[in-house]
Amino acid sequence: MIMLLALLPLAVSAVPARAAGDEALRRATVQIQFVSRAPDWAQPWQYGGEDEGSGSGVIVAGRRILTNAHVVANATYLAVRKAGDVKSYTARVQFVAHDGETALLSVDDPAFFRGTKPVTLGDLPSPRDKLVVYGFPTGGSDLSITEGVVSRVGVVTYAHSLRKLLAVQTDAAINPGNSGGPVFMDGKLVGIAFQHLVSRGAENIGYAVPVPIIKRFLKDVSDGRYDGIPALGVVWQETENPALRRAYRLADDASGVLVNKVEYGSSAWGVIRPGDVLVSLDGVRIGQNGSVPLRGDERIDFGDLVARRQVGDRLKAEVVRDGKTVDLDLTLKPLVDLVPGPSYDVRPSYFILGGFVFMPLSEDFLRAHGGGTFALRDLQTDGVATPELTQPVVLAQVLADQTNRGYHAWGLMEVTRLNGRPIGDMKDLVAAAADPVDGRDVIEFANGSRAVLDAAASARALPEILRRYGAAADRSADLR
Repeated sequence: MIMLLALLPLAVSAVPARAAGDEALRRATVQIQFVSRAPDWAQPWQYGGEDEGSGSGVIVAGRRILTNAHVVANATYLAVRKAGDVKSYTARVQFVAHDGETALLSVDDPAFFRGTKPVTLGDLPSPRDKLVVYGFPTGGSDLSITEGVVSRVGVVTYAHSLRKLLAVQTDAAINPGNSGGPVFMDGKLVGIAFQHLVSRGAENIGYAVPVPIIKRFLKDVSDGRYDGIPALGVVWQETENPALRRAYRLADDASGVLVNKVEYGSSAWGVIRPGDVLVSLDGVRIGQNGSVPLRGDERIDFGDLVARRQVGDRLKAEVVRDGKTVDLDLTLKPLVDLVPGPSYDVRPSYFILGGFVFMPLSEDFLRAHGGGTFALRDLQTDGVATPELTQPVVLAQVLADQTNRGYHAWGLMEVTRLNGRPIGDMKDLVAAAADPVDGRDVIEFANGSRAVLDAAASARALPEILRRYGAAADRSADLR
């Protein structure tokens, strides 16, 4: 079955405006117009074309506008307009949380906020609760007020960041333009619309970023910076099988999940070990399937226990190690991924040596190169960061020149060594490139291939290679 989480906003069957909400909620809902320009991850020294569109947002405390991160991602221009108004006002991003699909905008002109009142935050809704959704979907320029019902609350993959986080699922229909639009229950904000499910046989499955994620974001930025949503940093498996539990000296009715790998530099690194059975976090017992209680008989992925906290928070963990119960203390850190998910508002990292274009492996890189190879996808799926490898470096392409003849068709291969030095990240590569071996640059790849370049000839040819392919520099700003 094909399943796709699409970044299309929430809209539902229309109900009379005055019956669905009062004037204050109408005036607090805004339309956001954007122009964006994303980098070209296939040619990392240049940008792609401009896009423009619109989304929705809602005025919250502090004269700020809350919306989705994907509405403002890579934005070069933002303008906002209140319901019923003709005039648009220039806006700017104050904070953005791409991992949690939330952003705050500010408007310098105080006239924009006249006649408005910030919304009040509510609580996490329950299944069968009725919701009212405000926004500006396609099909008209006026405010749309619609309603739907909560079908479930659980952890889902956020399409914008690929993070698994808490979300409210609704049976509402989906229309473009509602992204970031407020979702109200009993006159209080309980979420903002952000994506829907595209799947054969699935109808009217939409999602809203719930108020716990919104509150976590607002608390995070209260000190003037955004630190991100923490993550535990372990790869785990269920412990349902009785023989597996006996092998790890667990009781027949024991709870917990088996830790298989730990990401270097993560919250769990140096504390939790592969082979530990993680029994509880923050005093909450983890089921054999990795779920924890939410409310009543509702259960969700245990990652929610970490994702609702702040970077730097302390968290208690209980594991079974070699048959004995061990209590541990964790300091929560941002997500660590060997191959990071989508990124926004940043330029790609790259380095050109003799026409060989090197880049770190990422979801953006893979998407720009047709999904990559099986080897690179395996690295993304199964690889974890280690002290030796924190950023896989990949040959993206070869910019053809006489000095690199014979390698023109090469690309999409992981680099393991350059000039005899192991490569654990892009900085290792740049350092190794400064030290040729006997006048040659020797590049070794994970598949066993090897390229040898004349270092002096490559250096002489580089300015012309850059000119020919429109690259202003041989490396990105982060590597200078």
